[in-house]
Amino acid sequence: MSDARTIPCHWLGRQRYGAVWEAMRAWAGGSAPDQWWFLEHDPVYTLGQGGKTDGLLAPGSIPVVRSDRGGDVTYHGPGQLVVYPLMQLPGLGIGVRELVRLLEQAVIDLLARRDIVADRRVGAPGVYVEGRKIASLGLRVRRGRCYHGLSLNVDLELAPFRNIHPCGYAGLDTTRLADLGQTTATPRGIAPELAEALARRLSLRPVWEASGADLTVDA
Repeated sequence: MSDARTIPCHWLGRQRYGAVWEAMRAWAGGSAPDQWWFLEHDPVYTLGQGGKTDGLLAPGSIPVVRSDRGGDVTYHGPGQLVVYPLMQLPGLGIGVRELVRLLEQAVIDLLARRDIVADRRVGAPGVYVEGRKIASLGLRVRRGRCYHGLSLNVDLELAPFRNIHPCGYAGLDTTRLADLGQTTATPRGIAPELAEALARRLSLRPVWEASGADLTVDA
């Protein structure tokens, strides 16, 4: 992969969903180059464009945000690795469906290297381990510029998923790396592995930036 095109990667730490969403939309409406953001979110439920509010069973004190991504309702919180691969699809020569497949495959590849067998489901984007969802996807494309992305459950609290119909499916079980023998895994530690797995699928080479402070997502 030494001759592959590089992709800047930023670790942004823990961030409010609204601030990052605003920054993503600014990227999509501008001319900034492709880049990948890796982070954790404060607790939040998000509804995709087609998400139904009846999937929010008992959100309690956790904020609910209606987002412009694809997909239905999901939960984000500390202990979950989120990656936002901000990319111009025409330059990659792929469409959004192919990107979804590549994101899923990158997670499957990562889990396989940790001796965890995972798969995908037709018509239900994401990654599953023995029928339980471990990774969710939701994307949006504007003028060929793709934003939003993927969340991977590492060691987050799973209880909030029981208060919704995850991704619109009643009774869908979720799981996390911590329950699959990966008790020392952390979002920060998994981020480089996921970056490498996705970069291989896209013939790219991840280059980690020293700081993401210039992305101004902490407003």
